Amino acid sequence: MPEGHTLHGLARDLSAAFAGTTPQVTSPQGKFAEGAALLDGRKVLEASAWGKHLFVEFEADAWLHVHLGLIGKFSILPRAGEAVPPVQGQVRLRLLTDDHVADLRGPNLCAVVTPEHVEGVTARLGPDPLRPDPDSETAWKRVSRSNRSIAELLMDQSVVAGIGNVYRCELLYRHRVDPFRPGREIRRATWDAMWRDICDLMPLGLAAGQILTMPDQVEEARTALAAGDPVVPGERRYLVYRRAQEPCRVCSSRVRTQVVAGRNLFWCGRCQRRR
Repeated sequence: MPEGHTLHGLARDLSAAFAGTTPQVTSPQGKFAEGAALLDGRKVLEASAWGKHLFVEFEADAWLHVHLGLIGKFSILPRAGEAVPPVQGQVRLRLLTDDHVADLRGPNLCAVVTPEHVEGVTARLGPDPLRPDPDSETAWKRVSRSNRSIAELLMDQSVVAGIGNVYRCELLYRHRVDPFRPGREIRRATWDAMWRDICDLMPLGLAAGQILTMPDQVEEARTALAAGDPVVPGERRYLVYRRAQEPCRVCSSRVRTQVVAGRNLFWCGRCQRRR
């Protein structure tokens, strides 16, 4: 499932392509025909994201709410006055102007909603590390009062919005935290260090267009951003994610895996013993 940095990247790109325009809105697949008709002819004001939820604000208090789920894709391509690209596959929603076309395929959710609906959704979500001034204290309270494992809590969008399985596995390993430790047993200092780290890693992922957790790649990305240079995506490498039975990069014991909160957790049983 796309994690928070992907949705924030989509919001950025949708705003750049469509904000201030009045796109033709259609549903080539037909499943969103009624919603598309409501949005067609309205000006796009801004796109934004909160965790894994994408919102596009249109004029007259109409909002598009999208959740990509496991298989959803939202492609945005320039047209530059060229002919309308043919529809490929099952396109739920298409936004079309003279300059850009955006096609949404396979979302878990695609709906026209009210401002009150948007407020209700965001109120139920935890703080998003990619939004301005995320509330770490709210996240800490929810973690520190819970008997659920920290691995479960990190996947709970009401605790922290935007973290998915990759960031979960990599973050816990980076801080050597036992993924099965109950939230109430996590030390405050440990949580604060993890929070600072995820607030650093997710903007790097947004800038690179891919998750970066390997120390060398993280440092390269930080250096590029500090210099005002673009972050160039490199080889996709991870500390433990999808490395089951491979040697731990630190202690060489085998990386373990187990389904936790519906997804395959990867961790090192020797390195990850911290509270």
